Amino acid sequence: MTRDCPGPRAERGARGCPRFSRELDAIGVDDPAVLRAMDSVDRSLFVPGERLDEASVNAPIPIGHGQTISAPDVVGWMTQALRVKAGAKVLDVGTGSGYQAAVLAALGCRVFSVEIVEALALEAAGRVEPLGVKTRIGDGSLGWPEEAPFDGIVVAAAAPRVPQPLVEQLAPGARLVIPVGPPGGLQVLRVVEKDAPGRVSWRDTLSVRFVPLRLTSP
Repeated sequence: MTRDCPGPRAERGARGCPRFSRELDAIGVDDPAVLRAMDSVDRSLFVPGERLDEASVNAPIPIGHGQTISAPDVVGWMTQALRVKAGAKVLDVGTGSGYQAAVLAALGCRVFSVEIVEALALEAAGRVEPLGVKTRIGDGSLGWPEEAPFDGIVVAAAAPRVPQPLVEQLAPGARLVIPVGPPGGLQVLRVVEKDAPGRVSWRDTLSVRFVPLRLTSP
């Protein structure tokens, strides 16, 4: 007997259940647009060749240089937490292999992605620039000032505190989603929101473990 897929029947992919549907459902990802975007991105294109058999597993995967590709359920949750729609301008900090940027592009966002590790940035550019993503090599904690403000900012590495330049580059009504906590320890996904008058509030959500956010200077 085959279990039915969670969610509306109209949201299923051609293969039956969309990619990672059960894992996304379990973590509370239910936005149809986010589910479609997650289903449309083949994760195997973003993992090292020797780890292709792990691409369909809901877990982080090392991609070299001390970095990882995040678990799909966390990518889906962070994407949904941004509350962005097609056409939104989004900053992706920590390009890595480009998986998060590709999901945002599939959602219809205008994506700007920053990676500090040059080798990873160059590899990822070849994957995501054909999708319309703009990339650069640099310190993601500084954002992308010349392209600000952003309708959403997502960070795929943990910082001990929220970098102020990222908060400053949020548009009114926008959200920043970032892991906050000690390197190597348990962290929390913090959702920072700037309201229309420019006041900033935040709330802590899921417990997570991310690699540390690398900086060009302490």
